[in-house]
Amino acid sequence: MKINAALAKEKNYPLVLEEIEIDEPKEDEVLIRIVASGICHTDAESIKGNGAPFPAVLGHEGAGIVEKVGSSVANVTVGDHVVLSYSYCNSCSQCLTGHHNLCVRTVELNFGGKLQDRTYRLHKDGQDYSTFFGQSSFATYAVANKHNVVKVDKDVDLKLLGPLGCGIQTGSGTVMNSLHPEPGTSIAIYGSGAVGLSAVMAANLLGLKYIIVVDIHENRLEIAKELGATHAINSKNSNVVEEIKKITDGGVHYAIETTGVPIVIKNAIDALRVAGKISIVGMGGDVTLNFTNDILMEGKTIVGTIQGDSTPQIHIPKIIQYYKEGKFPFDKLVKFYDFNDINQAFEDSKSGITIKPIVVIGG
Repeated sequence: MKINAALAKEKNYPLVLEEIEIDEPKEDEVLIRIVASGICHTDAESIKGNGAPFPAVLGHEGAGIVEKVGSSVANVTVGDHVVLSYSYCNSCSQCLTGHHNLCVRTVELNFGGKLQDRTYRLHKDGQDYSTFFGQSSFATYAVANKHNVVKVDKDVDLKLLGPLGCGIQTGSGTVMNSLHPEPGTSIAIYGSGAVGLSAVMAANLLGLKYIIVVDIHENRLEIAKELGATHAINSKNSNVVEEIKKITDGGVHYAIETTGVPIVIKNAIDALRVAGKISIVGMGGDVTLNFTNDILMEGKTIVGTIQGDSTPQIHIPKIIQYYKEGKFPFDKLVKFYDFNDINQAFEDSKSGITIKPIVVIGG
């Protein structure tokens, strides 16, 4: 079957829209007509060469309509509205204990370029193209394993829902599923992109007393306050650790670090109170710590959280319900782009003009 897709052919080159071939879904797979797809930082990193092998079709926040199902697929039927999320095997020790985000085949299934049976579905002129996150949603159609697919309500605009598959799931799930903060406690969120602002909405939903957001962009800090942040700190103009300890009388109970910037990670750890807990979400590099002084003597906990420690089939419908109730207004983060303008959407995301770009691919 011929489809149109945004191809990542070489490292650091713009995506190119071309016609390619997609195979029919196998027995445990689904064919989805893609309506829209969010653009995430991980897509941008993959263009730089930190993702699936080239050539590839990127995109991992897809939303669409089921067109065909394989013989062993029972969770969705033709015509269902679905959100596509990360890929997992559903048979390893991590998956079987509910930690699908830590599937032992995570790297292979999401960044290896092949589907669960270790074969390709995308081709052009006899050459195989890598699938990304088991979906490759920067295309008019995608073939994905049944475990990638989450059935969603038809009464919510499908174009809006793709980012729930990664960025919004990561931010909200890190608060709800990983940190589990108690009402009345405090949290600092470093970075106010889609992940950080989703964490703000989740913290507000759970009734935290102090929700402190740290960033360098005033416009994003203003949005954070609209979404429930009690305090916004511009790290260009403030000593972040001192400010947070002053606001909270000693430091925050919890923190989420989304930037991956080493000095920001260090500040986030230093601004925790005794026995505080931080979740590292952003992709970063080396950080220098004195473990005795910075961690051991204050009983602090550092955890890495992937995909918000969420099982998509449980977490995504929950967020949609909160959205319908007016408690999780993630639509305030998005801006829509035509599929032909996908490279501009990446540029606007990089510059900070747009928090969460969504490319509209089909009707």
